[in-house]
Amino acid sequence: MKIQIIIGSTRPGRVSDRVGKWVEKAAAENKLEGFEIVDLSDYDLPLFDEAISPKYNPNRTPNDNAKKWLDKLSEADAYVFVTPEYNHSISGALKNALDYIDYQLTRKPAAVVSHGSVGGARAAEHLKAILLEVGTVVIPPAVAFVGMLAMNPTIEENGDIQQDVKDQPYGPQTALVNALNELVWYAEALKTARSKN
Repeated sequence: MKIQIIIGSTRPGRVSDRVGKWVEKAAAENKLEGFEIVDLSDYDLPLFDEAISPKYNPNRTPNDNAKKWLDKLSEADAYVFVTPEYNHSISGALKNALDYIDYQLTRKPAAVVSHGSVGGARAAEHLKAILLEVGTVVIPPAVAFVGMLAMNPTIEENGDIQQDVKDQPYGPQTALVNALNELVWYAEALKTARSKN
């Protein structure tokens, strides 16, 4: 099973990379295997400029960076999208990356982990709608990390979360572990179903 943690921000000073490391550590601590961080900043995607929608272009030849991105996505059985909230939505970099997708995420599950002053709730809603449009199965549990993490480093650079926050019975750590377990269930079920087609 391969599960990619997509870091949905590329700007200097971002905290989404910390959140992604937190997700990776939580998976490891709970003996969930196959998780890998995939950082959008490693792909240098130009603004999407294909003349025909990727889903409707049988002769599509994406640019080299886009091909690298799409090939990477194709490797996974499931995804965790880590998104900040910028101006009540997802980052432009994440939206641009998603616009390149044709069928890489079809019938595969995804979880959304959002963060921001209101837990990234509006970004999470926008992201879920986009993921559904590209054929992704968005699982019901979501994780919303409330607070400005850049000013209050609840999650450290290496992904460690403050112990008092980690120990909250209904806090973000519990929500994350529940979502990851659910994601693995969906990933296994959908992988089996896809293999029959």
